[in-house]
Amino acid sequence: MSDVTTLAGLAESSLDAPASIYEMIREDIISGRLEPSARLKVADLAERYGTSTNPVREALQQLRGEGFVSMEPNRGARVVAIDEDFVRDIIEIEMLIEPALTKWFVSIATDADIVTLEEAQADIEALNFADAAQHGRLDTRFHQIIYDRHYNRHAAELWWKHREILRAIARRYPTSLTRRASVIAEHRALIERIRAQDADGAAAVVARHVEGSGRHIIEQMRAAKYLRPA
Repeated sequence: MSDVTTLAGLAESSLDAPASIYEMIREDIISGRLEPSARLKVADLAERYGTSTNPVREALQQLRGEGFVSMEPNRGARVVAIDEDFVRDIIEIEMLIEPALTKWFVSIATDADIVTLEEAQADIEALNFADAAQHGRLDTRFHQIIYDRHYNRHAAELWWKHREILRAIARRYPTSLTRRASVIAEHRALIERIRAQDADGAAAVVARHVEGSGRHIIEQMRAAKYLRPA
């Protein structure tokens, strides 16, 4: 795979590089600093982020492709609401992609892969959710071990894109104790299914894991809505 970009390479570059215009606009949309339905004028955004107009145009096209921005003829770009429907749509796609990627990994997994997964899981459990950002990086690394070698780079990179979106959204909310316990248990169960070369069982665990993650984010979004001052 020396001729393709790996997910690990994408992760390292995203951690080392300063935030791009795309990332800054995306973060402002997710955080609500750019409100739903707000019009996104290229010149205003260029001034806001201290850049020229070309990077803004490129960022808006990328954000449009990811569903953060809508564009209509003669009406320009507008912010799409980051709501329950937005998260649900991503999760439903991931519940198709991730089990398929996992089933293929089971067919090629080695003893060394199992050891690497166990080490990644040990790091997650040692941190014990004490640092949300670090947990997100460790959790991503755990899943990259499974998805990084898949031959279908389009599917793997779509997972990565959705992973980054969901991780950015999830940063706004705490992880409940129940969800923390579920994450640990599901990771352990996944390792055991891979060790047993049970592709269908591993796929079922991942589907449950993804669905649980989406449900938790949606529940936290609802709770935040109820707690918001009138």
